[in-house]
Amino acid sequence: MDATLTNQSENEKIWGGGNKPLNSSYGKMMMWFFIVSDALTFSGFLAAYGFSRFKFIDSWPIADEVFNHFPFLHGVDAPMYYVALMTFILIFSSVTMVLAVDAGHHMKKNKVAFYMLLTIVGGAIFLGSQAWEWKNFINGQYGAVETRGGQILQFVSADTGKRVNITSFAASIPTDREQHQGRNGIWYASESTLPTYSVEEIKKGFINNNDLLVKTQQLDENGHKIVLSREESISKIAQSVYVVEGANLIRNEYGNRLFANFFFFITGFHGFHVLSGVLINLIVFFNVVIGTYEKRGHYEMVEKVGLYWHFVDLVWVFVFTFFYLV
Repeated sequence: MDATLTNQSENEKIWGGGNKPLNSSYGKMMMWFFIVSDALTFSGFLAAYGFSRFKFIDSWPIADEVFNHFPFLHGVDAPMYYVALMTFILIFSSVTMVLAVDAGHHMKKNKVAFYMLLTIVGGAIFLGSQAWEWKNFINGQYGAVETRGGQILQFVSADTGKRVNITSFAASIPTDREQHQGRNGIWYASESTLPTYSVEEIKKGFINNNDLLVKTQQLDENGHKIVLSREESISKIAQSVYVVEGANLIRNEYGNRLFANFFFFITGFHGFHVLSGVLINLIVFFNVVIGTYEKRGHYEMVEKVGLYWHFVDLVWVFVFTFFYLV
């Protein structure tokens, strides 16, 4: 009889939620389940990016030539510097989150609030930096043209080998320009806004400037984009049918259009996670300030949001490595 009662008591303890697998609470276990499932989602995205890049390895944009901006330093070539700074800020915010969790274990309310605030500030700076990076990526810096075969042609100086902005050489041809619409049969493609210059203005300006050469999106055996001779450049530029400024989901001035698609999707999806983390951290921060967890006698909620924040930081390390460094 006693054994039966003991077994019933143990079953009630297990199925009633009292049993703690791996000595973790229900909330922490559910957070781990979410992290594992989300990790698989990000793994799928990065795997798709890797397969696409491998398929178009000979025409994939070079990250150092795309992400070379730095705030307030216009015209300065700073490849990957700002992205590296963003990464450092996000990783540092993970350190402050560790300190917040440790302070919670010691029931030090003021320190928890202080380190949580630093974590929120770090996440907000990262989001602002990512928005700035998106703006530059979308607007572009130099412009390019696209051929009938979908190849992107950039322009470089024959003397220095550096990129040249289309505004510096495009000719002025006063003509009436019609916005492309899919319904009117013009290349069967729509455009939201007209490019700054027409294809004919780019062609004429290029012909009149003997210092210009065309750089294709194709890479040589050393991983550098191929620069054509003047004669080859003139022949190639004659095939251009569209002026490309910046990037969108249809085409981009940096090269293969899949590059922009993956950039927007993967970094945007991660940015959504960071934004969610900042909002959750704000809610937890205010609860810390008003003493909610002090009354409960523990700061487990800080530990749970800390797990999520560390996951977001770790994912960015992989995104940074796969998308920007490799």
